[in-house]
Amino acid sequence: MLNDRVICIYLFLCFALFYGVCDNSTSQHDDGQYLFDFTKDGDVDVWQEQSDTVRDVGMSKAIFVIHKNVGFRRAIFFALLNPQLNGAGFAGIRAIQTYNLTGYTKLQIKCRGQGQFNGFKVTLRHKGLNDEPNYSFEQYFQAPKDDFAIRNLKFSEFKAYYRGKRVTNNELLDLSQVSSIGIQMYGGVYQPVKQKGPATLEIDWIRAV
Repeated sequence: MLNDRVICIYLFLCFALFYGVCDNSTSQHDDGQYLFDFTKDGDVDVWQEQSDTVRDVGMSKAIFVIHKNVGFRRAIFFALLNPQLNGAGFAGIRAIQTYNLTGYTKLQIKCRGQGQFNGFKVTLRHKGLNDEPNYSFEQYFQAPKDDFAIRNLKFSEFKAYYRGKRVTNNELLDLSQVSSIGIQMYGGVYQPVKQKGPATLEIDWIRAV
């Protein structure tokens, strides 16, 4: 009888481990680590505005809100970009939180853009170096229009930038100490495409895979 009971317990534990019922984590999934899942309980309280308002010529604005009804829940990034004549300017948001993304190869964003321009960029910082004069690691992407789609941003393609200008160095993003994530609508001072005016980015979730 005792042996039968031990065998039953052993089989149950194997079953639980196989199907993951012993894992109570809400941020770890078979398909990646969710940094923010706005379709469920992800909030925007940890996000703060980071727009070009330091100087008198900076007149851009950004806000991040939760939008929901009985059928859906998501976050919306609203941006109004008023750049200088050369395209200098940005409207953005960021969340200062620490992540260990070791072993993951890319960042995924399920989103949809609306507006005249749909050029955005994701900014990552590491090791707690979240403010100037430290540079950030950035990657540009074009948001999908009309329908929601997933944008894949490989971590290997995040490059160092300082105030929108590419920095030439050999330092790589330390995935074990990611300390902030940001989203910006960029003016394009160093880019071939200049952007201005209003834009929105609807976001279902952000995850590492």
